Amino acid sequence: MKNLKRVLALSMAGCMTVGLLAGCNNNSGSGDSTGSTADSAAPAGEGGDASKGKVYWLNFKPESDEVLQEVAKMYKEEKGIDVKVVTAASGTYEQTLSSEMDKSEKPTLYVIGTSEKAKQWSDYAVDLKDSKIAKELNTDAYNVYDADGKLVSIGYCYEAYGIIVNPDLVEKAGHKVDDIKDFASLKTVVEDIHKRAGELKFDAFTSCDMDDSSSWRFTGHMANLEYFYEEKKAGKTWTECPASITGEYLPNFKNLYDLCINNSISKPTELATGGHDASEQFKTGKAAFTVQGSWEYEGMKDTVPNAKMIPYYCGVEGEEKAGLNCGTENCWAINSKASADDQAATMDFMYWCVTDQKASRMLVDTFGVMPYKNAAESTNAFLKNANDYSAAGNYVMDWATNFQPNVDEYRKALVSALNTYNSDQSDKNWEQVKAAFVDGWAAQYAAANAG
Repeated sequence: MKNLKRVLALSMAGCMTVGLLAGCNNNSGSGDSTGSTADSAAPAGEGGDASKGKVYWLNFKPESDEVLQEVAKMYKEEKGIDVKVVTAASGTYEQTLSSEMDKSEKPTLYVIGTSEKAKQWSDYAVDLKDSKIAKELNTDAYNVYDADGKLVSIGYCYEAYGIIVNPDLVEKAGHKVDDIKDFASLKTVVEDIHKRAGELKFDAFTSCDMDDSSSWRFTGHMANLEYFYEEKKAGKTWTECPASITGEYLPNFKNLYDLCINNSISKPTELATGGHDASEQFKTGKAAFTVQGSWEYEGMKDTVPNAKMIPYYCGVEGEEKAGLNCGTENCWAINSKASADDQAATMDFMYWCVTDQKASRMLVDTFGVMPYKNAAESTNAFLKNANDYSAAGNYVMDWATNFQPNVDEYRKALVSALNTYNSDQSDKNWEQVKAAFVDGWAAQYAAANAG
């Protein structure tokens, strides 16, 4: 990634700066506006006639599809503007986006979620600097800029991920969530529950499937702990993709990964093909722990109202001061190849989404939080957990995973290596995982930066 400035809230009060709306991190930067609208004299996305335009939103979040369809219908009824929402299947967004961009009817609103993707899609993005939607933001922390300082996309929500716990089940097993302060205490609770699963009628972790619908929880999210602690040791947050990583904290990744797959409802040898619904397992009380994020809260709050999110404890020194992983890949971009009218219609729709109280309430309830001054307030307990850790002086684990080079190919190699390891947890097979992590990073960086 090229010389991108990232605005990060990594101070101990990072998640508290503006309540629930400014506490974590993503790639961002600054620079002069380069402009990319159909009418260069007009503010970004505002040079056409919105009443003559239409909106086509290629949605990144499958779990929000139903709500977005309702929002689109409501906008049509109120404003008379057509809004088409197409939702890419989990794990297929980039290939769906590439395919849709080749069609005559292209998305007018889509996601550029990382600085890596900004390199690929910058020419297809309106510069949002000084636009009316950008002026509604209450933080710059979730914006993505390209190498020239062009604001290619802006965050429409941020998220937190970690280990979600059912405190009632933990207490039923004779433990307390508040006693889990580090990897050693997590391991004690998890292994005890798994050992007594038959007696307790529930297990420790939900299934840890490695198919496309689930593998990102480990090759993206859990992998982040390795990258983050490399950053932390160096005392410098990444502002561009490093050409290589050391893998120094892979033993810590292994600690947590092994704990999950070996103390789960499903056996490690069953994970490659997937087919298990981890969220449903958690919601129905079949397991006390699951590896997930704040986007799950809305679907869990009725069945597991006391659910709580705790950090990725993995055996790193000082991790009793760890907080949650906070950031986003959910960043809106307006297609610069769309007509001026469609750009204007899309800008108006985005603005309405974050200022209309009914619409923003619906969106916040599915997204968790929206970092805009006039959007509805968040009611997401997992995001409150993130802020509580920060308020207590714990460090935020930023989303260094956003810098994975050639992300799809890199993660594909990780999945393959982890599946081999899952089938036979030998030292030899773990060496393949290390190679995929470290050598794979260097190889994909070289491929991404060739020429």
